[in-house]
Amino acid sequence: MTPAFGMVAGEASGDLLAGLLLGGMQLRWPQLRAFGIGGPHMARLGFDAWWPHDKLAVRGYVEVLRHYREIVGIRRRLRERLLSTPPQAFIGIDAPDFNLDLELALRSRGVKTVHFVCPSIWAWRPERIEKIRRACDHVLCIFPFEPALLHGRGVAATYVGHPLAGVIPMEPDRAAARATLGLQPGDEVLAVLPGSRQSEVQALAGPFFAAAALLQRERPGLRLVVPALPALRGRIEAAAARAGLRDGLLILEGQSHLALAACDLTLIASGTATLEAALFKRPMVIAYRMNAISWQIMRRQALQPWIGLPNILSEDFVVPELLQNDATPEALAGAVLEWLRAPARMAAVQAKFAVLHHQLRRDTARLATDAIETVIHS
Repeated sequence: MTPAFGMVAGEASGDLLAGLLLGGMQLRWPQLRAFGIGGPHMARLGFDAWWPHDKLAVRGYVEVLRHYREIVGIRRRLRERLLSTPPQAFIGIDAPDFNLDLELALRSRGVKTVHFVCPSIWAWRPERIEKIRRACDHVLCIFPFEPALLHGRGVAATYVGHPLAGVIPMEPDRAAARATLGLQPGDEVLAVLPGSRQSEVQALAGPFFAAAALLQRERPGLRLVVPALPALRGRIEAAAARAGLRDGLLILEGQSHLALAACDLTLIASGTATLEAALFKRPMVIAYRMNAISWQIMRRQALQPWIGLPNILSEDFVVPELLQNDATPEALAGAVLEWLRAPARMAAVQAKFAVLHHQLRRDTARLATDAIETVIHS
């Protein structure tokens, strides 16, 4: 029988992770069918997307409420469709607010469920572990400390490493990336990544580009590289124009990895992209803004002082974080300048990131598919 898998990836980072996982699954099951909610990385591997992944790309309590009826409607129709012809297993990739409720409903009706990327119970909302226990047959963990937390509460889990750690080279080829982009070896290059969600770009593109304009006045030769998802490119171009940025600005169609390989450092929205930047060994300034009510709720539920993944994994503020009202253009520009004026500090954080890369590098495809196979035959 040809194995069939339901899958949901809820945003650009989830689509990337799901594409890497799906590639490994196809090595194990060449004839598999996969369907559900996904994006372009999954589509290139033959994934049948019943809905596009960006329907779920919403972060923050108030922001989710605005789209609540549509999202709940999608989940209901997806659940009914999966239960009408049950797959061998359902694999939810991140997006826990959407996927855990779906997994709970599917598992109660006999569908095996796997969740890829442990929800951040170690950072906030620890009470969620009880829902994970009820919803998931198995959790695939991307950080080494997570399985012990889950095992202690009766949740089967496997550390599979982070897929990106196996894709991003230990020593990125900066010269080749710059040649591809038409940049010179000696250029000073800042990658500007204001997020992959519309709400993030709306909140961060303005201060990011205003900061970039200040930086170019301080350092006239500074080049700016901005990866933009096609759906968000217009907003990004408009924000750059409002900041008066024209010279030294290169807006790319996606290609965030090329931008990170080419740059000296990055001004970046908090999220999975910060881990990608760390794997590229790039110093960074992390920033985030969201609706004020959402921010107050999330801040009260936080269990630790960091929000950026490189800092969380290092258990230290190895890179600066500027959040909400602190993320002003002047503060952002000042934090970037502090990096540029301290090459020894940049080298030290690059060495820390190399150690982190080794810790996260595993044969993720094999470990994940071994676990999935165990689940579907249990």
